Amino acid sequence: MNHKVSVGVTISIAAIVCALTFVVTSFFSLQSFNSQVQAVKEKAEKYDRLEELDTYVREKYYKETLDENSLMDGILKGYVAGLNDPYSSYMTPEEYQARMDKESGTGIGIGVTITQAEDGNILVISTEEGSPAAEAGLQKDDVITAVDGQNVLEVGYETAIDAVRGEEGTDVVLTVRRNGEDKDYRITRKSYDVHTVRSEMLGNVGYIRITAFRENSPEQFQEALDHVKSAGATALLFDVRSNGGGLLDALEEMLDPLLPEGVIATATYQGGVTEDIVLSDAEETDLPMAVLINGGSASAAELFSASLRDLKDAKLVGKNSFGKGVMQETKPMKDGGGLTLTVATYQTTVSECYDGVGLAPDVEVEAAEDTDIEAADPDTDPQLAAALRVLAA
Repeated sequence: MNHKVSVGVTISIAAIVCALTFVVTSFFSLQSFNSQVQAVKEKAEKYDRLEELDTYVREKYYKETLDENSLMDGILKGYVAGLNDPYSSYMTPEEYQARMDKESGTGIGIGVTITQAEDGNILVISTEEGSPAAEAGLQKDDVITAVDGQNVLEVGYETAIDAVRGEEGTDVVLTVRRNGEDKDYRITRKSYDVHTVRSEMLGNVGYIRITAFRENSPEQFQEALDHVKSAGATALLFDVRSNGGGLLDALEEMLDPLLPEGVIATATYQGGVTEDIVLSDAEETDLPMAVLINGGSASAAELFSASLRDLKDAKLVGKNSFGKGVMQETKPMKDGGGLTLTVATYQTTVSECYDGVGLAPDVEVEAAEDTDIEAADPDTDPQLAAALRVLAA
């Protein structure tokens, strides 16, 4: 039997459906509206607090003129500092440009690493290969006693080193004391490549020292790897002691020729979203490996070490690493500054994230107090000597 539905019933059902739809839509719209109102209210409260402080400062601060740019920089820096994350920061335009220059692996200046000497003058620790300082003949342990005729002890160490810095193409005159004699060096500041990778043969072991992971590090690394391989290396020793890390892209390029094909490391972002961040192709190096680490080995240096340990059975030698297993992204801001923000944790595909824990060495060895890790001398470097023994076993 056919059952007919009256027009009235049909209209009633349609009305009920419309009503339900309206109620449901209104409910979720109201929820969304309330959330937006709450967000606006919270933001308004924040701005009210800032306005109260700003008003009082402008009324009472003893100086009549305020540096508005400096105030805004302070506000932005303070906001990010409120995250209580040691790796996140707001950078002024000048600081952001300096960060970009550093990550590129280039420098502008004379290319010298310095510290304060015991007598208060400027002590040269090293000169960068190919830099103006190296080309001028400055050497390790030189003492700079004057900059452009200004006595370092009279103007102060900080003022003196500020005077050493300057724009590309400008000159600086350094008075340098060596073996008790003073000599003036006129040096023209210029752009130069920073070398973060070097290599040498220690017996039959190819030793590769990596001080940072910069944009130009992969090219230097490949040259170093090719050098020790062509020299007949039967094992590889990588030294990332006191390497604070650097760029993930550089790390990936440097691991690629060493590791088997596949995903090497992953990152976990907000909400538990996981992504592959380091991959390797089919080319790999089939040699025994070891890695030197210490408390200054952090971030990309730790991921480099963990990847070789987990996927090539490389032995870690030295002291426990720093323990930075979180990743940052740097974003340019409209004002010309930049924001570096921690966005994820990361780990290899084999082991757990080491953030706050570090990597424990397979062979723990204390460093000697007078060890110069840049010298690569196993006679004075017990950690280096231990790593060579591990590879000889």
